[in-house]
Amino acid sequence: EELHDMARRIAAVGYCVVLPNLYHRRSRDFWLAERTEENLKLMFAHMDSLTHATAVCDTQAMLDFIDHLPAADARHVAAVGYCMSGPFVVWAANAFPDRIACIASLHGARMVTAAADSPHIAVQQLRCDSYFGCAENDVWASQADMAVLEAGLQAAPGPWRLEWYPGTEHGFVFPKRPVYNQAAAERHWERLFSQWVRCLRP
Repeated sequence: EELHDMARRIAAVGYCVVLPNLYHRRSRDFWLAERTEENLKLMFAHMDSLTHATAVCDTQAMLDFIDHLPAADARHVAAVGYCMSGPFVVWAANAFPDRIACIASLHGARMVTAAADSPHIAVQQLRCDSYFGCAENDVWASQADMAVLEAGLQAAPGPWRLEWYPGTEHGFVFPKRPVYNQAAAERHWERLFSQWVRCLRP
């Protein structure tokens, strides 16, 4: 419901929002009710099943959906990734450069890997407006990794910005989590809305 509340906040200012269940191939209603060892093991199994290919496939499905949705202006599309979906928006932007006008990744995880399609390599192809918001203390995205990501962004043909959020931890934008940082979370909303005004308005 936390993600639904965030989607409602976006919709409240006039945007059409599509919020996917990224685990739909494995579960229709997975919910981490308790942070038990068993539940976390299952969650990471779900996470590990997601790849570049599944991200592109799911993005295609969402684009097809909004193409037939009267309420949506399918000509102007943004993609936002939090945590594990940080890489997904990078891959989606490269797969659909003529559809996605801008992306944002907030405390994205696994942005630097040894894989050939690692986000730190993929960002070098980004043509759209791109924003990366980084937590100062992030076990999933160290400052060293973000420096590698930033080096990759130097080659990107499109405009980009990487910003640090001092005093924050991974997941700081989520209001129902212990790591929530209200000031930083509000700044991330300002960054998103500013980007969308620049990139999505006809």
